Amino acid sequence: MKQRSTFTLALLVSVLFLTACNSPIKVKSTTYTPLAQQTAIIAEAELLDLGVLPLDPGLDDLDEDEAILPQVRNAEGHYLANQLTHTIQDTAAWGAVRMLPSREVITDVYVSGTIKHSDGEELVLEIVVTDTTGAEWYSKIYKGLASRYAYDRRQQIQRDPFQGLFNQIANDLIIWRQKLTAKEATNLRTVSMLRFARDFAPEAFSQHMEADRKGQLTVVRLPATNDPILQRVQRMRERDYLYVDTVQEYYDGFSIQMAEPYQVWRAQNYDEVLAARELRRQSIQRTAIGIVSILAGVAAAGSNNRSARAGGAVAIGSGALLVKSGLSKRAEAQIHIEALAELGQSLEAEVEPRVVELEDHTVTLTGNVQMQYDQWQEILQKIYRTERGEI
Repeated sequence: MKQRSTFTLALLVSVLFLTACNSPIKVKSTTYTPLAQQTAIIAEAELLDLGVLPLDPGLDDLDEDEAILPQVRNAEGHYLANQLTHTIQDTAAWGAVRMLPSREVITDVYVSGTIKHSDGEELVLEIVVTDTTGAEWYSKIYKGLASRYAYDRRQQIQRDPFQGLFNQIANDLIIWRQKLTAKEATNLRTVSMLRFARDFAPEAFSQHMEADRKGQLTVVRLPATNDPILQRVQRMRERDYLYVDTVQEYYDGFSIQMAEPYQVWRAQNYDEVLAARELRRQSIQRTAIGIVSILAGVAAAGSNNRSARAGGAVAIGSGALLVKSGLSKRAEAQIHIEALAELGQSLEAEVEPRVVELEDHTVTLTGNVQMQYDQWQEILQKIYRTERGEI
């Protein structure tokens, strides 16, 4: 009876071992979300400008086993935000849609977010939408899964592996935009105009708005349309628009430069993630099976039956090999994790931020995008004071 039990155990161990070795990698299916279009005509006075901010890289929330270089995530934050910018623009539901260096740029609607997870296979973004008054429209987690064909260059469809996720965000924005009445949309445009005017001439426009206990702005009274100070400020704002459009050109150039190495990194990362997951699965199975075999072998080794003792010795040896194989698989998985870090290092070298010089006859702006915009604001202030005769 004990011999039969030992034989049954050995057979079970063999079947489980083969299952652990030969189970295929499972690839989840994906559903592509098409992009919605704004079909109803929106009056020009109600067209809201929208700005997308660089995504927070989410470095504080990384898991311990995620080998992500900060430089890679920072680059991703800009690249993904620019992809989202162009997707929202394609809905035809908004006025100007731009990627902004910071909230210091005044616009009607802001889209910000955090990268919660990004490994080539899955992308998770937390998106927050607010408006110029300081009111939050909504906050939502979006999850996208890359198709098994996403990185196959032989496929006819050439689009971002997570384009469906960007489409979901853009579609939700249309739904929220359609909830606004004409009066509410016009009010947002007015608040943006007054915010810009207040920054340049606080003595003239500070009394036109007030903030409630939550910090949300409301219009108290409107300035006269022929107010010479307002007209001068509006000219400053037109110049600011031109500059922000130049910043958008920078982000577009950055994305073009990043696209090829980033997609290669994503594709390699995708394969690494699947391989690492399979190795971890095999490691757990082999280690567990090995421990069971050793325990069964120890029990059989204490038998009075010679055959049972021999079978127990074999089970102990087989179990030890399985445990060793499981530990080896774990070490191999670690090698893959380290490979991800090396791939990230390679990407970082290829998308290192470049210095952008913007010349306006006598002015050159240098440094990163935020530094350049800060310098630009100082220049606009100087131009405004000069036109008023203060300089």
